Amino acid sequence: MIRVVLPFHLRNLARVEGEVQLEVPAPVTVAALLDTLEARFPVLRGTIRDHGTLKRRPFIRFFACKEDLSLDPADTPLPEAVVKGTEPFLVVGAMAGG
Repeated sequence: MIRVVLPFHLRNLARVEGEVQLEVPAPVTVAALLDTLEARFPVLRGTIRDHGTLKRRPFIRFFACKEDLSLDPADTPLPEAVVKGTEPFLVVGAMAGG
């Protein structure tokens, strides 16, 4: 089971509390995880990735094992610790400004 931590506003939208646990088919990539997340919670479609291009939306970041995966290709395999469920995959709402 892969553990996914969503930001507060997306947890509210999906009506979940705490971490989301997903069974993601191999190969476990960022794209596969997001496909599974959106299939389980259709209300999240378009909030994390653009509807048409499936590219990450601005001000959304992905982290795993203290590494920023936001700019990595979507077909990049997730770290083994995330696949095994010992570390969570984090979806973070970024902030800008000064």
